[in-house]
Amino acid sequence: MLTWKEIINFSVKGNPTPDKRVEKPETEWKAQLTEEQYRITREKGTERPNSGALCSVYDEGQYNCICCNNPLFDSTIKFSSGTGWPSFTQPIKENAIKYHKDNSFGMVRVEVMCNNCGAHLGHVFPDGPEPSGLRYCINSESMQLEKAAKND
Repeated sequence: MLTWKEIINFSVKGNPTPDKRVEKPETEWKAQLTEEQYRITREKGTERPNSGALCSVYDEGQYNCICCNNPLFDSTIKFSSGTGWPSFTQPIKENAIKYHKDNSFGMVRVEVMCNNCGAHLGHVFPDGPEPSGLRYCINSESMQLEKAAKND
């Protein structure tokens, strides 16, 4: 389980090695993504609070990067944070996420990105529920939910 100290360490000293790297020219990203997905993932935008399609979805499955389909979060660690964005306590595995110290808007935060393709996802904060105490605050537009198969 990742801790805030480890996240800060990644943001300062270097991130875990991704499983693979996905690189495309901006023209390919623009052709693949909607205008809003492109703005958020490739230009580091943010959706309005409570506007994302995945804010109130709690179906079983995994949340994958909208750009490269890299698994990011499991539905079992999603929680209602009341912030207006989907929130998670841990990534699906340690090297799924890339961390970057973000000093924009007059505050210090830790930006989270897909470690495979560099897509901007949102930010992580040390004010989540136990046991990790982490809150990954993620834009709906940066993910897609791959629902778990139903067993009959």
